[in-house]
Amino acid sequence: MKNHQFLIFFSIVFTVYFLGNLYIFIKGYNSLSWARENRILYFTAFILLASMFVTGKILETNHSSVFSDILNIAGGFWLAFMLYAFLFLLFTDITVLILKLTGVIGREALPEIRRWSFIGTTALSVVLIAAGFINAVSPKVTEYNVTIGKKTDGVDHLRIVAVSDIHLGSIIRKRSIRKLSAMMHELKPEAVFLLGDIVDGEIGPVLRGDLLKYFDPPESVDGLFAITGNHEFIGKAERTIPYIESHGIRVLKDEMEVLPGGIQLFGRLDRDSRWHNSAERLTLEEIMKNADRSRPLIVLDHQPVKLEEAEKAGVDLQLSGHTHNGQFWPLNLITKRMYEVSYGYLRKGNSQFIVSSGFGLWGPRVRSGSRPEVLLINVSFSN
Repeated sequence: MKNHQFLIFFSIVFTVYFLGNLYIFIKGYNSLSWARENRILYFTAFILLASMFVTGKILETNHSSVFSDILNIAGGFWLAFMLYAFLFLLFTDITVLILKLTGVIGREALPEIRRWSFIGTTALSVVLIAAGFINAVSPKVTEYNVTIGKKTDGVDHLRIVAVSDIHLGSIIRKRSIRKLSAMMHELKPEAVFLLGDIVDGEIGPVLRGDLLKYFDPPESVDGLFAITGNHEFIGKAERTIPYIESHGIRVLKDEMEVLPGGIQLFGRLDRDSRWHNSAERLTLEEIMKNADRSRPLIVLDHQPVKLEEAEKAGVDLQLSGHTHNGQFWPLNLITKRMYEVSYGYLRKGNSQFIVSSGFGLWGPRVRSGSRPEVLLINVSFSN
């Protein structure tokens, strides 16, 4: 990403993070008498909690360690708390304001209302985060049955296991990757596709424990293929991609691979590669210039955008991830508006699209708006 673009992005994110924490700090200070009586302790504790995630990311960039992992995990939970505390406190503020203006409550009742709204908000946020944590460590298998109306050379079915957004790093580590491997073995796939964001960004935590050595995918007749996601480029592609490939994973970078039966597989570079490489990825038409359009065409593209390009190119099936299906409520409602399909299945003309919510996560180990998953896709061909 170019320096000025990074500075703009960082400035926006930092401003939102700072203002959100400032709002919660002021609400807590005004609502809780003990916070005012112990202002130094309250201020110190709040600053420590609010700075953990940022400090963890800075330390992770310069020197990954168990300590930076702990800060990232704890800071991630605070990030989730900040989201829910801000939303619920804002809702209660608006509600109280309306009740005050309409004369339903008097000025004398405001201190007690503020206190209990802050306590209730904190309790509700903690419950949501705890439930989201349990959900985040409980992946499921989502199965799709797809028919492609094209012939192959003697292959009637293809059993695909696809996984997006593993996000190996300080939070998703060897226990998670072992669990993923076990789930994949149970599904007995003929082909395995990794749909980008295999690493979480900074590759230091991954290299420190060589986390991919714990990835034990099942032997598959048609092979193991991956594509890049935006986080492979955030973590510097010249480091992340060679590391992934060093563990026997074939990364398709705007390339085609022909599977048994003449099934053509196309793997695209992530669309955000242009911000890091200062060059646009190839168009689908350019990647598919030597394709046999009478045979099945399967595309792996991390971000489910510009679906009309795939439809126009005659793609039969596209597999994507990236969205996490919002990961948090109510962000999943926003992603539904941002993408033509943010999760699940869509048919557009003769092209079929499947978007996964992903196996891992970014930031907090919390999923309150979606469930982590592994995709099992049974593809039938009209031989």
